[in-house]
Amino acid sequence: MPNAPPTALDQPDLAALEAMAAQLEASGRYRLLRRFEGCTLHAGADPATLKRGLFLDTETTGTDTRKDEIIELAMVPFDYDAEGRLCAVHEPFIALHQPSKPIPAEVTKITGITDAMVEGQTIDPAQVAAFIAPAVIVIAHNAAFDRPIVERLTEAFKLKGWACSMSQVDWRGEGAESAKLSHLASRCGFFFDGHRAENDCLAGLEILARPLADGRTALAHLLQAARAPTWRITAANSPFEQKDKLKARGYRWNGDDVAGPKAWYTDVAEPDREAELLFLTQEIYGYDPGLTPRRITAFERFSERA
Repeated sequence: MPNAPPTALDQPDLAALEAMAAQLEASGRYRLLRRFEGCTLHAGADPATLKRGLFLDTETTGTDTRKDEIIELAMVPFDYDAEGRLCAVHEPFIALHQPSKPIPAEVTKITGITDAMVEGQTIDPAQVAAFIAPAVIVIAHNAAFDRPIVERLTEAFKLKGWACSMSQVDWRGEGAESAKLSHLASRCGFFFDGHRAENDCLAGLEILARPLADGRTALAHLLQAARAPTWRITAANSPFEQKDKLKARGYRWNGDDVAGPKAWYTDVAEPDREAELLFLTQEIYGYDPGLTPRRITAFERFSERA
């Protein structure tokens, strides 16, 4: 005889479970994670004053931004106020795309996306361009990867300012051991089914909606960082024997001729520009090499144009 369907008596008493969870957390001996069920929104803002943002995530065939292809794109529009508070989340854009080659097995294992799921599926660039048109900023949790990928899909993304929720919030300063989305979600007390683009977008928005140590939301911190210009300083023709000193200071090596000269480089905020040039003059070159820093804004940042 088949099993009978569950009755109301079989369903968990959610109120009792929440009470038990509160007791466990109050004891200080337990830390519980709740399944993500929706974003925390700020109520009462004047709709006329809100701005539209877009949280974007891609699933791809690999990690090479120039060769690998999108297999899933999700974009979640949201509204925020002048204080950087999340006020509304709107219907997402979600689309699958069949790449030119079979999806690698390791990608399917991580994402759950199979060749059968994407067969015959395409992403319409014109539809994407129309969808992103109202947004004043695009956020991704690794914009340095996602931006070059989607700019190949449509150049409409080149006209938008971008921000990175992974690198432009001082998560380490907030006590986080990692900027991975799953780790940050755990710190916020929830878990989610990751590695599908829409789920990652919604989890990212919930993390940004939470206040940091100073009481401002992570989104407010992110927007502030995105608005501020930075300066790209390229230590062209720096002495080879100084490479370890440059690396220890946080310089990165560009070995790609397409993305600029092969050299060590760093990005600094406006107040630090002159101090960094002085460091290079005194500690690296031993003379003034006449370097010209390049100003970078949210419209170039994280793109290959930067």
